Amino acid sequence: MTVETPLEPFPTGRNRPAGQERLATNHSERAPTEKPEATFSGRAPDAAADGIEQGKRLIRLGGDKGLSLAERIANRLLRLTWRSPLHALRLKGRYPLKLLAVPDDPVIGDVKAGQAILAGHLLYRGETLELKTLDFAKLDASDGMARYLHSFQWLRDLSTVATREQGAPIAEKVMRKWTQRHAEQVSDLAWRPSLWGKRILFGTAHAPLILSSGDLVYRSAVLNALARGARHLDRGADKAEQGVPRIAAWAGLAAAGLLIPGDGKRRENAEAGLARALTTGMSSDGGVICRSPSGQLELVMLLSMLRAVYDARRQEVPAQVDAALAQAVPALLGVTHGDGGLASWQGSAPWPAERVQAVVEASGIRTRPQPQARDWGYQRMAAGHSIVIVDAAPPPLSRLNVGGCASTLALEMSDGAHRLIVSCGGSRETSALIPAKLAHGLRSTAAHSTLVVHDNNSTAIHNDGSLGRGVTEVEMHRQESDTGSRLEASHDGYARRFAVIHRRSLALSPDGREFSGEDSLAPAPGRKRPHQTPFAIRFHLAPGVEVSSTADGLGAVLRIAHGPMWQFRCRGGTLAVEDSLWVDADGRPHPTVQLVVSAEAAGSATVNWTFKRAG
Repeated sequence: MTVETPLEPFPTGRNRPAGQERLATNHSERAPTEKPEATFSGRAPDAAADGIEQGKRLIRLGGDKGLSLAERIANRLLRLTWRSPLHALRLKGRYPLKLLAVPDDPVIGDVKAGQAILAGHLLYRGETLELKTLDFAKLDASDGMARYLHSFQWLRDLSTVATREQGAPIAEKVMRKWTQRHAEQVSDLAWRPSLWGKRILFGTAHAPLILSSGDLVYRSAVLNALARGARHLDRGADKAEQGVPRIAAWAGLAAAGLLIPGDGKRRENAEAGLARALTTGMSSDGGVICRSPSGQLELVMLLSMLRAVYDARRQEVPAQVDAALAQAVPALLGVTHGDGGLASWQGSAPWPAERVQAVVEASGIRTRPQPQARDWGYQRMAAGHSIVIVDAAPPPLSRLNVGGCASTLALEMSDGAHRLIVSCGGSRETSALIPAKLAHGLRSTAAHSTLVVHDNNSTAIHNDGSLGRGVTEVEMHRQESDTGSRLEASHDGYARRFAVIHRRSLALSPDGREFSGEDSLAPAPGRKRPHQTPFAIRFHLAPGVEVSSTADGLGAVLRIAHGPMWQFRCRGGTLAVEDSLWVDADGRPHPTVQLVVSAEAAGSATVNWTFKRAG
């Protein structure tokens, strides 16, 4: 639930409505007003929404609480009911003879992945799966590859590089294996509502590849499988995880209502469900609640595909779908760097510009990057060739978290097409090239470019992957003037354990040639005086950035391969250069280095630092 209040006085827990998990308080003259649990407004942004809000406080209340035991048991029982005779009866119905239309897929696929399929194997983030020996009963693949296969997204990649004559025989062989194993037998992964939603969208958009066969028995099996999937979603779409998975489920059901002959009320029910899913799955400024740029990219893709379905049937697109796209695209562009690719926030893969551009073009939205996604939690500072992106919000709620990171107040920076400061990334999209233990470490505060106290995470990351206690409050102020952009923020992630507050002040000059900052630790109000506490400020550098330390040990020269040179200086700590790594879009870790400024705080301490472009 989201409540807007003036910045002062600060609301206490006694005033919080029952069940409230998150508060966002805005600098405003309005009296407190309670809103529904979701924050997506369902309206296209107006011109004023592009401005910079001067003050904001974000609070994560109850954010460390995952699903309760009762909720976990209920979810388990739900999946067990999928295999019950009653559910099997619900899946029965009329066999459709054809699709009512074949929509276009507005997004261009991955050429490399498509060529791999023509060569006889699936390719997903560096992992391969041979099609000749593909066995759905004994699928030996990572979770990411399994989702890629079961979602039928590979059909898009195949259609990008192959004609129908080339691609249909390959697609049909895979489809025969899938229907033989999963069309009649309900199982957990293959029949997840989110995957069924995507499967309907991809399967109908690329129907010529899977329904060109003259084998009427096979064609009937494929069409009946899609119809059974739609009936599964009729009762299960709202049971998908809140956020992008639930939006995918309802989007697929809406497509089924338009394309698969069946229940006349399906489309109406699906549009109402999708409206609810968008309301609960997006923030007021268009960001997905998991706070992942990859999730944002997926959201825009799904809604663009759904809109193509309405176009194919010459039906009016629901207003809330258009409004969601109008808000989601500028938020997505707000977390892109100068090279056009995504930043690595919340474990996201740094998907390249080609993929981002393909999805944005498919949306039909032409807009500028959003400089301040206030509720989604990202701040974008841009001047000259420089772009700085800051994670200025608490982590996502634990119950909504899949791969969330303890990255509050971390930053990334690029100079034109060259990335300079990065996050390690790669913890959310599973990859066969990243062991589980490494993926867990990539979620840590130390894997991001920010201050770390005593090698501890600002928000706890439990062994089961859930997020625990830590950052509950982020206070942020931003100013734009002729002298450049300035952002001041603080978080309380270390208040409980170390009795200190982390404050970060960032300034980007008008020409983008100087980026300076100040990191400080101050005693937390109401806590005992902190002890002598070691801390470090880390700046992970992109691959290809060479570092030469200065003789006084307080600076370094950063040479970007085939790019500009930057100078780094610090005051208030000692500088060292340490090993680091960066995970690319294919899930491959690349060795790199990081600048580490170390110091100690006895109650309070301040470190100043500056990046200055040379030449």
